[in-house]
Parts: sequence; structure tokens; C-alpha cells
Amino acid sequence: MKIVGISSSPRGKNSNTLKLLDAALEGAAKAGAEVESIDVAKLKIKYCTACNKCQETGVCSIKDDYNDVLEKLLAADGIIWSSPNYITNVTAQLKTVFDRSPLVIHEQLFEGKYSLSLTTAGSDELDFVLGIMDNFMLHCGGNSIGGVGCSVARGPEAMETAIEKSREMGKDLADAIKEKRQYPEQEAAHQAWRDHFKYVILANKDHWTHNCDYWMEKGWIKE
Repeated sequence: MKIVGISSSPRGKNSNTLKLLDAALEGAAKAGAEVESIDVAKLKIKYCTACNKCQETGVCSIKDDYNDVLEKLLAADGIIWSSPNYITNVTAQLKTVFDRSPLVIHEQLFEGKYSLSLTTAGSDELDFVLGIMDNFMLHCGGNSIGGVGCSVARGPEAMETAIEKSREMGKDLADAIKEKRQYPEQEAAHQAWRDHFKYVILANKDHWTHNCDYWMEKGWIKE
């Protein structure tokens, strides 16, 4: 069982969100998971250019660090997304990773994987940012077990509470993977998305050849 944690704060080792991520990975490791932390803010990941090569060939045309990150995410059983609140959103570094992932969304490549989301903020605006990370996972076909957020303005005690909760949630993420835990509402959302998106695939089948072949292999569309 492998769980990969994604850090996206440009503050590096001084990041409060990284403290939550480290705790979550610690909890996952104690539950028996092999863990790895990746700081995407330190990597060279360029913006998506909407060239559609991933839909056509299954491979991103841009050669940079994103490809290695994606390979590790695809090999993982669980993912921990983490980002501080930057203007009521995830950081640009994490958003760039999301934007480079249309193939993951269009082919539901996180199907069967589980995630946990973590954030910190100077205010109480936490749930919206957690929701961005959770929704990305759902759109990629995976399941989210929830998230942990902390308003650092509430002081050291709030941070310590969030760190401990993150540690517990990391363990729960590992347990969810072991149990192959079911989330009926999320599964229904996956099916509803596929029912809608099949028409997009069919409308672009002459160009999105890799996507179309994949959907046919999965049985989500027919010739």
C-alpha cells in the first residue's frame, strides 16, 4: 500500500500546511502504508497549453517534472492533497498540477484510489479550499475520505489540534484503502459524470482517439 502526499506551499519547510501533511503521512505510515512526500512547489511544472495531445496519444506533450509526479500518483493507492488558502483557492503550484491532468479526469485514472485533503488559512475560509481538492479527486474517478483545515489565527492550540486530527485522518486513509471502503454518494457522482461526459467523448472521438479507445475498453461507451 502506497500513499503519496502532495505539498504545494511555496514556503517550503516553513509551511503550516506541511505540518499537517507530515502528520497525516506519519499516521498513514503507522497504519502500515509506504509513504512519500512530493513538494510540487520545488518542481518545474509548466502550464497546460490545451494542445489535446494527451487526449490523442495518452501522453502529455510537455516534458517536465509533471510526468514523474503523475507516474507516482498513478502508482499510489492513496493521495494526500495539501495546500494553504491563497485568495480562497489552492496555490498556483497545485492548480497547475490539476490543470495538467485532463487525461486523468477524462479517463477517470484515479478510479479505486482514495484521498485526503489538508489546508491552513489566516481566516476561517477552509471548507471551500478543501472542497476544491476533494472535487478534483472525485472528477478523476477517486474517492475522498474528507479533510482537515486549520485557521492559524486561532493560535497554537488550534494548530496542535489540526496536526493531531491530520495524523488520525492519515491512519483512516490507510484503513479506507485496506477496507476498500465504499462511498455510495461518491460512486453515484462518478456514474453521473460518466453518463454526461460520454457525449463529450463521442463528439470528439475523431480527435480524442486515446480517450475514445479507453472508454470503449472500459465499456463506458460502445461503437
